[in-house]
Amino acid sequence: MSEHNIMRGIMIAVSKGGARFFRNNVGMGWVGKSKRFSEPTQILVKPGDVVIRQARPLHAGLCEGSGDLIGWTPVVILAEHVGMTLPVFSSIEVKSETGSTSEEQNNFSEQVIQAGGIAGVARSDAEALALLEKYKP
Repeated sequence: MSEHNIMRGIMIAVSKGGARFFRNNVGMGWVGKSKRFSEPTQILVKPGDVVIRQARPLHAGLCEGSGDLIGWTPVVILAEHVGMTLPVFSSIEVKSETGSTSEEQNNFSEQVIQAGGIAGVARSDAEALALLEKYKP
């Protein structure tokens, strides 16, 4: 099964337990100015080319290594905040059966866990649910 299909299944499964996750695409693209031409102008381009004037890079997503799915998991704090439900930052890195994580992805997950969040790798909706289940009272 593809990572895309696994991700969709995970998002549906975890939402049933109250967690909310959003797709986090990390990457870089180009933005710039568009220009309309009112007169014939000659520009040499090849099929598939895109012309962006005054181009500048646009970085999207959180950071390199951040999880494919970012959101929160509701956790009920029973002692200090009696009955209050708090959202806990959560990150799920989605991988296919054979996919492996990068050093950056491992580092991001470790940082989230050290800060008190929930992070891990899931290859199925069952693995994602098991990851979040560890934090239920």
